Amino acid sequence: MRADSVEVSWDTSKSNWLVRIQSGEEVIRRHCDLPQNADEQALRAAAQKTVVDEGYELDSAAVSIKR
Repeated sequence: MRADSVEVSWDTSKSNWLVRIQSGEEVIRRHCDLPQNADEQALRAAAQKTVVDEGYELDSAAVSIKR
């Protein structure tokens, strides 16, 4: 299965990064423990790993990062 979109954003209530995977109507949310000042490359790698762990495929260009 292919993820339609992946968004990485800082979750202030949990103080960690939230990876939001959307595939059609389904939305999966997973947290990752990178530091708040993590660079874009590390965030994209964490998003890619999370997507693969959930059983999806992803085009890395489909990852959006919101700081």
